[in-house]
Amino acid sequence: MESQFDYLYETYHQSLFQFIFYMVRNRETAEELVQEVYIKVLQSYEKFEGKSSEKTWLYSIARHVAIDWIRMQNRQKRKWLGLLSPIENEVVKDSAPLPEEIVTQREEIRQMYQGLQQCTIDQQQVIVLRYIQSLSITETATILGWTESKVKTTQHRAVKALKGFVEHPNLAKVKEG
Repeated sequence: MESQFDYLYETYHQSLFQFIFYMVRNRETAEELVQEVYIKVLQSYEKFEGKSSEKTWLYSIARHVAIDWIRMQNRQKRKWLGLLSPIENEVVKDSAPLPEEIVTQREEIRQMYQGLQQCTIDQQQVIVLRYIQSLSITETATILGWTESKVKTTQHRAVKALKGFVEHPNLAKVKEG
């Protein structure tokens, strides 16, 4: 198992980190969550049945770890926001830029990343898996536990939303419809 684990770590560590980073938008958190993914891999590798590729299995674990973290953060934010006055509520905002936004000054790239932040979590996951991680529709569907049709529909809506945001950057948050 140790050599198999080393192989999985060396092969997929960076792409799993990138996938999780795009979901949580924080380098330290992404690093911690990737480690949590590999702890889960160690704990459950014996149960891996091979019904999907190891790659899609790892991404599926990473997706669940990231979503669990996001849900926990949302619960904590709601708890704390409930204790703040309405004026203080408006100030609480996470506006940390993505690393690519810092490195590049190209307006189109910045708009795309800002648009991605405006998409739903489902849309973000599809865009990251399909266009940033270059996974197939089948792999994306397996990772997300969706049908290929749902991936295609979500991808279409996400691309449409991103295009709308780039053309009209002042639009309000996009909702999946």
